Amino acid sequence: MAPEDHEGATSLLQSFERRFLAARALPSFPWQSLEEKLKDPSGSELLLAILQRTVKHPVCVQHGPSVKYARCFLSKLIKKHEAVPTEPLDALYEALAEVLMTQESTQCHRSYLLPSGNSVTLSESTAIVSHGTTGLVTWDAALYLAEWAIENPAAFTDRTILELGSGTGLTGLAICKACCPRAYIFSDCHAQVLEQLRGNVLLNGFSLEPHTPIDAGSSKVTVAQLDWDEVTASQLSAFQADVVIAADVLYCWEMTLSLVRVLKMLEDCQRKSAPDVYVAYTIRSQDTDKLFIEELGQFPTCEPPFCHEGLKTGLTLPLLLSILLFLW
Repeated sequence: MAPEDHEGATSLLQSFERRFLAARALPSFPWQSLEEKLKDPSGSELLLAILQRTVKHPVCVQHGPSVKYARCFLSKLIKKHEAVPTEPLDALYEALAEVLMTQESTQCHRSYLLPSGNSVTLSESTAIVSHGTTGLVTWDAALYLAEWAIENPAAFTDRTILELGSGTGLTGLAICKACCPRAYIFSDCHAQVLEQLRGNVLLNGFSLEPHTPIDAGSSKVTVAQLDWDEVTASQLSAFQADVVIAADVLYCWEMTLSLVRVLKMLEDCQRKSAPDVYVAYTIRSQDTDKLFIEELGQFPTCEPPFCHEGLKTGLTLPLLLSILLFLW
């Protein structure tokens, strides 16, 4: 295999691996590139390598995606294989048969590979809405904020971070593993979300004992119940947060006003050392987005967002508050 072909195959394998472990939408996979590679004599070897880096990956074997997802993935992989004139690969059909015999569960896993080689594995619900909340699944804004944090570790290193509406915990766990914060406070208000969140923190090797970090130099991690409509300024002040983050928590005007209320209290109760604030969200409603920006405009320290083309984001850089908005 020529060096450029080997490099292309390696890149393709990595792409399939990352997308599958994170249970990304199947149309996002590089299927067209795979079709081109399958025309080569080494196409069957590539398919077997993809199988080992996805369904047979050690992380997947221990903490796999939903049965439905694995079934759909293997079915598509087999169709690509059958579209070229080559000998059938028993391993593909055996893997599909094994998946078909597996009972579907209400819980599944997503795993995100970090640049360091570590991974963040999350247990989440197979349903978008479960137990009356959307907080039991991972949303794209959490992934984008985690990626931004990993690319900008100085914003979080050796600092105390409060996350509002942590959900499954992806962003916070990625920051804890890649950015070495002094302390990290996950927070949410829904009992079922908090239970799953604690489980995910433990699943990723962190201790929840208030004063016992997992080992020397590791972050102190806690999980707090926090209702934005009931929390007091003194409770927020007690966290002494240097940084406040939130991902995909702006999906209706009520939540928007509640979030702004919390941010205003944080600015007031820590005026001499107001925290940096990073918020990432998907714009589902222009009205909600407009309301959020208008409410932020009432902060004496906050400036209107502007577009940062390199990150495809909106970014404000006020004196005391930094609001990072992912607009896509």
